[in-house]
Amino acid sequence: MAAKKKAKKPSSTIALNRQVKHDYFIEDRFEAGLSLQGWEVKSLRAGKLQLQESYVLIKNGEAWLFGAHIAPLNTASTHIQPDPTRSRKLLLHKKELDRLIGAVERKGYTLVPIAMYWKRSLAKLEIGLAKGKKLHDKRAADKDRDWQREKQRILKHG
Repeated sequence: MAAKKKAKKPSSTIALNRQVKHDYFIEDRFEAGLSLQGWEVKSLRAGKLQLQESYVLIKNGEAWLFGAHIAPLNTASTHIQPDPTRSRKLLLHKKELDRLIGAVERKGYTLVPIAMYWKRSLAKLEIGLAKGKKLHDKRAADKDRDWQREKQRILKHG
């Protein structure tokens, strides 16, 4: 008899912000929870999230996610008016918030969303403490990446 195939575990990643690695040096990463509404969770399960134009700000000692677009589903309830780009509160520990506030206000860092994923049925956002890259840094990173790719081709084919 043929062995039973294992069902593939669905990917826990909801969305990635690939542009971040090109535009910023990421110094440190933090995991934050999100305060979401019911229709937003359903949309996230369907993968209807876009992080490209989003950013994280700190207001009144709290972290907020701005510009993330969660597209409402057609089957959403009719008694609510979904706002796809509303600001969403990030849930972080007090020590983490204090560290982020110090880095952003005193050292000139930026907070950027890197990825959103599921962790034990909870939506988590990975945010990065980042410094912006200059144009020459971006060119150098592209050049290095191309060289690594070419080196792998040479080693593979001999």
